[in-house]
Amino acid sequence: HDSINITDPQQRMIASIRLIAKVPTLAAMAYKYSIGQAFIYPRNDLGYAANFLRMCFSVPCEDYKINSVLARAIDRIFILHADHEQNASTSTVRLAGSSGANPFACIAAGVACLWGPAHGGANEACLKMLQEIGSVKRIPEFIARAKDKSNPFRLMGFGHRVYKNYDPRAKIMQQTCHNVLKELNIQNDPLLDIAIELENIALNDEYFIEKRLYPNVDFYSGITLKALGFPTEMFTVLFALARSVGWIAQ
Repeated sequence: HDSINITDPQQRMIASIRLIAKVPTLAAMAYKYSIGQAFIYPRNDLGYAANFLRMCFSVPCEDYKINSVLARAIDRIFILHADHEQNASTSTVRLAGSSGANPFACIAAGVACLWGPAHGGANEACLKMLQEIGSVKRIPEFIARAKDKSNPFRLMGFGHRVYKNYDPRAKIMQQTCHNVLKELNIQNDPLLDIAIELENIALNDEYFIEKRLYPNVDFYSGITLKALGFPTEMFTVLFALARSVGWIAQ
């Protein structure tokens, strides 16, 4: 892509459209390759989120029917993760762009930054934490560890550098999570039970209120992605897919 003239607005726009269109295809292909299945190409008659689900979960020998509830859920995830202030990956994209790098190189720089567990891996870390807790009965033990300053354990999915009250995106993700679990008839999900109890504690416990440690967007997104059928290894890929739109806008 050395032939791109980044001073030409039209060429920048074409590159942006190509990136937004092809990143979901590349992400789906990466997933298909990881599980040893054939690549599925996009269909022009489907929307952005529906196309991505089809490319990830359909197989050549069977007709794939789009579930509108699941498509809406992945669409919400993409929207909520599209852009969010001047974070590490966005700053990296802007810094790369300031050197005159083309849009493709800038997005690659953002992906590299998003690889860090403190940024793109937050929802994956939150899901692993819920799995580590294991059951609602063990929550008091982990709450005590979180309050102990000498203990290295930290509750993932709580608190935010920007939001000092409840993250508004978390409320949308909570509703989305429940919609997906209901649609897929996933009842009494142990991870969701743990998440709900943790949320109740965080909203009522004086320690969490004083520290302003409210649930954030990563708290429910990991459970939702797991219910949709994505392995944890794909969580950061999906984050990059969604955030690439914001990077391009920046």
